[in-house]
Amino acid sequence: MRPEHLYPDRHRRRAPPLIVGMVDADAFLADELRQSAVLQKLIVIGEAASHLSGEFCASHPDTPWSDIVGFRNIADAYFSVMWDIVWILTGCARTA
Repeated sequence: MRPEHLYPDRHRRRAPPLIVGMVDADAFLADELRQSAVLQKLIVIGEAASHLSGEFCASHPDTPWSDIVGFRNIADAYFSVMWDIVWILTGCARTA
């Protein structure tokens, strides 16, 4: 297992945007390959978060750890994934 200090916020938040690239929501929602890649990364992030110590999580109180782990648990039900929510989680959604 990797040391917890190797899970900085900037790396955890960058993975999905790198996969999504320069596409808008409509393009993302029509691209099953990008969807699958982003979903896999979010599941991996959730799994890693589930192994972090309480002490580490407490030292990063602005991160919604239970939501991250919780998403991993519901994302395994692939056919019930709400892709518009996944799009928002990528951090690529822009508000008008």
